[in-house]
Amino acid sequence: MSSSHRISRRTATLMALAAPWALRDAGAAVAAPDFTLRGIDGRNLRLAEQRGQVVMVNFWATWCGPCRVEMPHLNKIHDKYRGSGFLLLGVNVDEDAGKAAGAVTQWGIRFPVLHDAQKTVVRAYQVSSMPSTVLIDRDGRLRHVHRGYRDGYELEYDKQVRALLKEA
Repeated sequence: MSSSHRISRRTATLMALAAPWALRDAGAAVAAPDFTLRGIDGRNLRLAEQRGQVVMVNFWATWCGPCRVEMPHLNKIHDKYRGSGFLLLGVNVDEDAGKAAGAVTQWGIRFPVLHDAQKTVVRAYQVSSMPSTVLIDRDGRLRHVHRGYRDGYELEYDKQVRALLKEA
């Protein structure tokens, strides 16, 4: 295989990986990457099995200050919509699952928390900052991506969750 052929294959692979995100940024919904992760409660959860629900996935770490600030707002969103076909999943990226379990207790997190020590889901979702939050519609399509957190983002989350729940 020639060097130029390897470069073109690599470029094509990178373009294929980037294309769904480019489409999403342009307003087109793409399939959310499926994953299975173990929860800190010891049970496995697979995203594809949540079809029919609006799913919010929040990527966070115990060392992340904005993550700590955002958690009470996420708890409120979870409590408000959980009986309406909505599921909020926290994906912790710490290497030590014990740290995540401690934070769940200390921070009072009321929604399911999954552990991604190997960063496989982080890579699949191209998470580049903590926290990051994605919203997935009932058909499993990625609809919104939020990178980072600032006061007021929870208002946008709430608006987007409501809109997705209203879709048939």
